[in-house]
Amino acid sequence: MVIKNNKSTLIGLVFLIAYFFQYFLKLEWNWLFQWQQEELFKRWSGLALMMLITCQWMLTLSRVIKKFRKHAMAMQAIHKWLGAVSPLFFYIHSMGLGYGYLLLLSYIFFSNALLGYFNLDVIRNNSDILFKGWMIVHVALSIIVTILMVFHITMVFYYK
Repeated sequence: MVIKNNKSTLIGLVFLIAYFFQYFLKLEWNWLFQWQQEELFKRWSGLALMMLITCQWMLTLSRVIKKFRKHAMAMQAIHKWLGAVSPLFFYIHSMGLGYGYLLLLSYIFFSNALLGYFNLDVIRNNSDILFKGWMIVHVALSIIVTILMVFHITMVFYYK
C-alpha cells in the first residue's frame, strides 16, 4: 500500500483537524457564533450545507446514468474538492456537534469525510476487496447522512 500526495486530501484534513481543534479547545469567533443564533443565518447556512451534500450525489448520477458518464472524471474531481471543504461549510453552519441525532449526524458526516479523504486515489492498492469495501462503507455513510439531513430539516421546519 502506497500513500500518494493529494491536495484535496491535505486541505480536507486541515479543515477537519481545525474543526475539532476549535471544538475541543472551545475556541469561538463571537461574530460567527452570534450569526449562528439568528434564524435567517441558520436557514441560509443550512441551505448551503444541504446543497453541498446534494451536489455530492452528482458523482453517483454521473456514474449510473449512461448519458452523463463522459463527465464522471470531472465530477470525481469536484466531488473530492467539495468533500475537502465540507468541514468549513459545517463550521459556518454550526461550531458544535449537537446532541442526540444531531451528534450522530455530525459523527457520521465527519467520519465519511475522513473516509473520503483516504480514497483509493490516495491509498494506492489494487485490491478489489479494499475497493469494494471502501465504496460500500462510503456510500452507506452517505445515505445515512442524507437521511439524517432530511430528518433534521423536517424537524427544524416542523417545530418552527
